[in-house]
Amino acid sequence: MEVASLYREPPVEGESAPAALEFIDVFKIYRSGPVETVALRGLDLRIEPGEFVAVLGPSGSGKSTFLNLSAGLDQPSAGEVRVFGRPLNRMDERELAGFRGENLAIVFQQDNLWTSLTAHENVATALRLGGVGRVRETASEALAAVGLTERASHRPRGLSGGEQQRAAIAAAVGRPSTLMLADEPTGELDLANEKRVIDDLRRINAIGTTVVTVTHSERIAAQADRLIRIRDGRAM
Repeated sequence: MEVASLYREPPVEGESAPAALEFIDVFKIYRSGPVETVALRGLDLRIEPGEFVAVLGPSGSGKSTFLNLSAGLDQPSAGEVRVFGRPLNRMDERELAGFRGENLAIVFQQDNLWTSLTAHENVATALRLGGVGRVRETASEALAAVGLTERASHRPRGLSGGEQQRAAIAAAVGRPSTLMLADEPTGELDLANEKRVIDDLRRINAIGTTVVTVTHSERIAAQADRLIRIRDGRAM
Protein backbone atom coordinates (compact mmCIF):
# COMPACT_ATOMS: atom_id res chain seq x y z
CA MET A 1 0.00 0.00 0.00
CA GLU A 2 1.38 3.39 -0.97
CA VAL A 3 0.59 6.23 1.40
CA ALA A 4 2.17 9.61 0.76
CA SER A 5 2.84 11.84 3.73
CA LEU A 6 1.35 15.32 3.63
CA TYR A 7 3.40 17.49 1.25
CA ARG A 8 5.11 20.51 2.67
CA GLU A 9 6.91 23.28 0.83
CA PRO A 10 10.72 23.13 1.21
CA PRO A 11 12.25 25.89 3.32
CA VAL A 12 13.41 29.06 1.64
CA GLU A 13 17.18 29.11 1.08
CA GLY A 14 18.90 30.26 4.22
CA GLU A 15 16.03 29.14 6.45
CA SER A 16 16.03 25.88 8.40
CA ALA A 17 13.06 23.52 8.14
CA PRO A 18 10.82 23.59 11.22
CA ALA A 19 11.13 20.68 13.61
CA ALA A 20 8.44 18.03 13.46
CA LEU A 21 8.11 18.43 17.22
CA GLU A 22 9.80 20.96 19.45
CA PHE A 23 9.57 21.67 23.19
CA ILE A 24 11.00 25.01 24.27
CA ASP A 25 11.59 25.40 28.03
CA VAL A 26 8.32 23.62 28.79
CA PHE A 27 6.99 23.34 32.33
CA LYS A 28 3.84 21.47 33.31
CA ILE A 29 2.54 21.85 36.85
CA TYR A 30 -0.53 20.06 38.17
CA ARG A 31 -2.33 21.57 41.14
CA SER A 32 -4.66 19.84 43.58
CA GLY A 33 -5.64 22.30 46.28
CA PRO A 34 -2.44 23.52 47.92
CA VAL A 35 -0.38 20.66 46.44
CA GLU A 36 1.69 21.21 43.29
CA THR A 37 3.23 18.43 41.21
CA VAL A 38 5.84 19.44 38.64
CA ALA A 39 5.65 16.94 35.76
CA LEU A 40 7.97 18.76 33.34
CA ARG A 41 10.79 21.08 34.40
CA GLY A 42 12.01 23.23 31.53
CA LEU A 43 11.93 20.43 28.95
CA ASP A 44 13.85 21.25 25.76
CA LEU A 45 13.95 18.85 22.81
CA ARG A 46 13.74 18.85 19.04
CA ILE A 47 12.64 16.02 16.74
CA GLU A 48 13.31 16.41 13.03
CA PRO A 49 10.90 15.49 10.20
CA GLY A 50 11.18 11.84 9.21
CA GLU A 51 12.81 10.63 12.44
CA PHE A 52 11.76 7.53 14.38
CA VAL A 53 12.34 8.50 18.01
CA ALA A 54 11.73 6.67 21.27
CA VAL A 55 11.13 8.70 24.43
CA LEU A 56 12.20 6.53 27.35
CA GLY A 57 11.67 6.98 31.05
CA PRO A 58 10.40 5.28 34.20
CA SER A 59 6.89 5.75 35.57
CA GLY A 60 6.43 9.28 36.86
CA SER A 61 9.19 10.72 34.71
CA GLY A 62 6.84 12.92 32.65
CA LYS A 63 6.41 10.71 29.56
CA SER A 64 2.61 10.77 29.53
CA THR A 65 2.58 14.52 30.08
CA PHE A 66 5.03 14.88 27.19
CA LEU A 67 2.75 12.86 24.91
CA ASN A 68 -0.41 14.77 25.88
CA LEU A 69 1.30 18.12 25.26
CA SER A 70 2.70 16.86 21.93
CA ALA A 71 -0.82 15.98 20.80
CA GLY A 72 -2.34 19.24 22.03
CA LEU A 73 -4.49 17.29 24.49
CA ASP A 74 -3.14 19.46 27.29
CA GLN A 75 -1.43 22.84 27.53
CA PRO A 76 1.93 23.70 29.14
CA SER A 77 2.07 25.81 32.27
CA ALA A 78 4.98 27.69 30.68
CA GLY A 79 7.06 27.41 27.54
CA GLU A 80 5.96 26.43 24.06
CA VAL A 81 5.19 23.24 22.15
CA ARG A 82 5.50 23.46 18.36
CA VAL A 83 4.50 20.93 15.69
CA PHE A 84 6.04 21.75 12.30
CA GLY A 85 6.63 25.26 13.52
CA ARG A 86 3.05 25.82 14.72
CA PRO A 87 2.75 26.63 18.45
CA LEU A 88 -0.08 24.43 19.76
CA ASN A 89 -0.69 26.58 22.83
CA ARG A 90 -1.51 29.61 20.64
CA MET A 91 -4.38 27.84 18.84
CA ASP A 92 -7.99 27.95 19.98
CA GLU A 93 -9.91 24.68 20.32
CA ARG A 94 -11.30 24.79 16.80
CA GLU A 95 -7.90 25.48 15.20
CA LEU A 96 -6.29 22.81 17.34
CA ALA A 97 -8.88 20.18 16.43
CA GLY A 98 -8.44 20.92 12.72
CA PHE A 99 -4.65 20.92 12.94
CA ARG A 100 -4.64 17.67 14.91
CA GLY A 101 -6.96 16.01 12.40
CA GLU A 102 -4.78 17.02 9.45
CA ASN A 103 -1.35 16.36 10.93
CA LEU A 104 -1.40 13.95 13.86
CA ALA A 105 -2.07 10.26 14.34
CA ILE A 106 -2.26 9.03 17.93
CA VAL A 107 -2.13 5.44 19.18
CA PHE A 108 -2.69 4.93 22.89
CA GLN A 109 -1.64 1.90 24.92
CA GLN A 110 -5.21 0.60 24.92
CA ASP A 111 -8.84 1.58 24.27
CA ASN A 112 -8.11 2.89 20.77
CA LEU A 113 -11.16 1.21 19.22
CA TRP A 114 -14.92 1.65 19.46
CA THR A 115 -16.13 -1.59 21.04
CA SER A 116 -19.39 -1.76 19.06
CA LEU A 117 -17.68 -1.53 15.65
CA THR A 118 -15.74 -4.10 13.67
CA ALA A 119 -12.07 -3.57 12.91
CA HIS A 120 -12.98 -2.39 9.40
CA GLU A 121 -15.67 -0.04 10.73
CA ASN A 122 -13.25 1.33 13.33
CA VAL A 123 -10.62 2.14 10.71
CA ALA A 124 -13.20 3.51 8.26
CA THR A 125 -14.68 5.79 10.93
CA ALA A 126 -11.24 7.13 11.88
CA LEU A 127 -10.45 7.78 8.22
CA ARG A 128 -13.79 9.52 7.67
CA LEU A 129 -13.13 11.80 10.67
CA GLY A 130 -9.71 12.53 9.17
CA GLY A 131 -11.26 13.62 5.86
CA VAL A 132 -9.98 10.68 3.81
CA GLY A 133 -11.80 9.77 0.59
CA ARG A 134 -12.67 6.25 -0.60
CA VAL A 135 -13.15 5.31 3.03
CA ARG A 136 -14.21 1.67 2.64
CA GLU A 137 -11.51 0.84 0.11
CA THR A 138 -8.80 2.71 2.01
CA ALA A 139 -9.78 1.00 5.28
CA SER A 140 -9.47 -2.41 3.58
CA GLU A 141 -6.06 -1.48 2.17
CA ALA A 142 -4.87 -0.20 5.55
CA LEU A 143 -5.94 -3.39 7.34
CA ALA A 144 -4.19 -5.44 4.66
CA ALA A 145 -1.03 -3.38 5.23
CA VAL A 146 -0.93 -4.54 8.88
CA GLY A 147 -1.96 -8.12 8.10
CA LEU A 148 -5.53 -7.97 9.40
CA THR A 149 -7.60 -8.66 6.29
CA GLU A 150 -8.94 -11.90 7.76
CA ARG A 151 -9.91 -10.14 11.00
CA ALA A 152 -11.64 -7.12 9.47
CA SER A 153 -15.16 -8.24 10.46
CA HIS A 154 -14.27 -8.89 14.11
CA ARG A 155 -15.15 -6.50 16.93
CA PRO A 156 -12.44 -5.60 19.47
CA ARG A 157 -13.53 -8.26 21.97
CA GLY A 158 -12.82 -10.86 19.28
CA LEU A 159 -9.31 -9.52 18.59
CA SER A 160 -6.14 -10.18 20.55
CA GLY A 161 -4.34 -7.26 22.17
CA GLY A 162 -1.82 -7.20 19.36
CA GLU A 163 -4.53 -7.23 16.71
CA GLN A 164 -6.29 -4.34 18.43
CA GLN A 165 -3.09 -2.28 18.37
CA ARG A 166 -2.47 -3.13 14.73
CA ALA A 167 -6.04 -2.08 13.86
CA ALA A 168 -5.39 1.25 15.58
CA ILE A 169 -2.17 1.63 13.59
CA ALA A 170 -4.10 0.81 10.39
CA ALA A 171 -6.08 4.01 10.88
CA ALA A 172 -2.77 5.89 10.88
CA VAL A 173 -1.52 3.99 7.83
CA GLY A 174 -4.70 4.86 5.96
CA ARG A 175 -4.47 8.62 6.19
CA PRO A 176 -1.57 10.95 5.44
CA SER A 177 -0.32 12.23 8.79
CA THR A 178 2.97 14.00 9.28
CA LEU A 179 3.49 13.06 12.92
CA MET A 180 2.51 9.83 14.67
CA LEU A 181 2.53 9.63 18.47
CA ALA A 182 2.39 6.18 20.09
CA ASP A 183 1.96 5.73 23.84
CA GLU A 184 3.45 2.40 25.03
CA PRO A 185 2.04 0.74 21.87
CA THR A 186 3.50 -2.67 22.80
CA GLY A 187 3.12 -2.41 26.57
CA GLU A 188 0.84 -5.43 27.05
CA LEU A 189 1.85 -7.55 24.04
CA ASP A 190 3.85 -10.76 23.72
CA LEU A 191 7.13 -10.69 21.80
CA ALA A 192 5.61 -11.82 18.49
CA ASN A 193 2.94 -9.10 18.48
CA GLU A 194 5.45 -6.58 19.79
CA LYS A 195 7.60 -7.22 16.72
CA ARG A 196 4.61 -6.87 14.38
CA VAL A 197 3.65 -3.51 15.89
CA ILE A 198 7.23 -2.20 15.69
CA ASP A 199 7.40 -3.35 12.06
CA ASP A 200 4.17 -1.45 11.37
CA LEU A 201 5.62 1.71 12.94
CA ARG A 202 8.75 1.34 10.83
CA ARG A 203 6.59 0.96 7.72
CA ILE A 204 4.80 4.20 8.54
CA ASN A 205 8.12 5.93 9.19
CA ALA A 206 9.53 4.67 5.89
CA ILE A 207 6.87 6.57 3.91
CA GLY A 208 7.93 9.85 5.52
CA THR A 209 5.87 10.11 8.70
CA THR A 210 7.73 11.19 11.82
CA VAL A 211 7.15 8.56 14.52
CA VAL A 212 7.54 9.25 18.23
CA THR A 213 6.88 6.39 20.63
CA VAL A 214 6.80 6.77 24.41
CA THR A 215 7.99 3.71 26.31
CA HIS A 216 9.53 2.46 29.55
CA SER A 217 11.14 -0.50 27.77
CA GLU A 218 14.81 -0.41 26.84
CA ARG A 219 14.14 -3.20 24.33
CA ILE A 220 11.50 -1.17 22.48
CA ALA A 221 13.60 2.00 22.65
CA ALA A 222 16.46 0.16 20.98
CA GLN A 223 14.29 -0.31 17.87
CA ALA A 224 14.11 3.45 17.22
CA ASP A 225 16.67 5.47 15.29
CA ARG A 226 17.17 7.90 18.18
CA LEU A 227 16.54 7.78 21.91
CA ILE A 228 15.52 10.63 24.20
CA ARG A 229 15.53 9.88 27.92
CA ILE A 230 13.24 11.82 30.26
CA ARG A 231 13.85 11.80 33.99
CA ASP A 232 12.29 14.10 36.58
CA GLY A 233 10.67 16.14 33.81
CA ARG A 234 13.87 16.89 31.90
CA ALA A 235 15.52 15.44 28.79
CA MET A 236 18.76 13.66 29.71
